[in-house]
Amino acid sequence: MIQIILVDDHAILRDGLKTLIGQESDMKVIGEATGHSQLMEMLPQVNPNVIMMDINMSEMNGIELTKWVKSNYPSIKIIVLTMYKNDEYFMAAIREGADGYLLKDSPSADVISAIRMVNNGESVIPAVMTKKLLSLHQTENKSEDNALSPREMEVLLGLVEGLSNKEIADRLYISDKTVKIHVSNIFKKLNVKSRSQAIIYAVQNQLVPLL
Repeated sequence: MIQIILVDDHAILRDGLKTLIGQESDMKVIGEATGHSQLMEMLPQVNPNVIMMDINMSEMNGIELTKWVKSNYPSIKIIVLTMYKNDEYFMAAIREGADGYLLKDSPSADVISAIRMVNNGESVIPAVMTKKLLSLHQTENKSEDNALSPREMEVLLGLVEGLSNKEIADRLYISDKTVKIHVSNIFKKLNVKSRSQAIIYAVQNQLVPLL
């Protein structure tokens, strides 16, 4: 059972998500919070797998709250749910450790799919944001000591293309377990914590060809 906490200072939006999630047999909303204070009190008492939160909240915005949660509860997956297609919000949320970024006009099926994906260790980035991401040409510092192997580069390209571990394994004729090992090594070498962060790093540093 995927246990979920909803964080949004608009009750009507929380109610809508709760109703949607309640229709699924493998997930359950175990808590609701309007912001940082309530969430901070709640987390020591419950053990959520996923937190879904808005960006625009009065007490602490979703980007700051994502950073706080990931610093204190790194195993919890976070999906940022927002109306903003703003590049800066998107990049900031992913940099602070968000595992998924969904627009509020996303179909209900996409929201449910996103919860399952991040719970399974996948990243969720809407197509419109992926296109924006792939159009960036910023370059950050790179370390030659942490250069990726040819096989790791192939796996990284698969991540950028949005492939699952199984799809990458099928493409490269290797096992799912081997892909997981490569992904873990990529995270360490790039000093990132999630697939989404690895994708951003790869594109900004032009480690993979722009699509």
